[in-house]
Amino acid sequence: MSVLRIVRVATWAAIATIAAGTAAIYVLGQGNGGIATTISSGKAAIGGPFSLVSHKGERVSDETLRGKPYLAFFGFTNCPDICPTTLFELSEMMAELGADADKFNVLLITVDPERDSQDLLATYMTAFDPRIIALRGTREETDAVVKSFAAAAIKVPTDGGNYTMEHTAGVYLMDENGEYAGLMRMDEPREQRMQALRNLAAS
Repeated sequence: MSVLRIVRVATWAAIATIAAGTAAIYVLGQGNGGIATTISSGKAAIGGPFSLVSHKGERVSDETLRGKPYLAFFGFTNCPDICPTTLFELSEMMAELGADADKFNVLLITVDPERDSQDLLATYMTAFDPRIIALRGTREETDAVVKSFAAAAIKVPTDGGNYTMEHTAGVYLMDENGEYAGLMRMDEPREQRMQALRNLAAS
């Protein structure tokens, strides 16, 4: 088994463990468009304080986002398939929502700040809906925000001394108070995902 395969198995095992723990507190509502519904007095320990810099050079934090729901997706510009596909699909969904998409923020948080400079992110984001904000931080800030979202991001060596990043692929739904509202999987039926965004916009 290759090193890449071993790390992928370990990564998804970690994600499965996180998902199982979250499921003990939340149930993804079938009639609620995929947004999680609380079934206990506890709160999922997902999300928390962070402060990163956008591809436009602006400081964005959990505090500046308060009062408006947001989506958070972890990715990186060298990602060959999952990241651009997710961002293209989110862009299409936002276009379908029209003005309702202005009622929430959408964040791409890079897990590869060493290569994803502000200039590179600014160029990369021109391919997607202009309302999507790319964020980056130092390695320490990045590791902290990945941990706060109970996400996974692992550097995997590849041929020629390069590397790729294995990371959580779901899109986190956060309410206007910065609290976890659910995890949207991009392999879910499109209408289910659209309903989740409509519910988030209306919250």
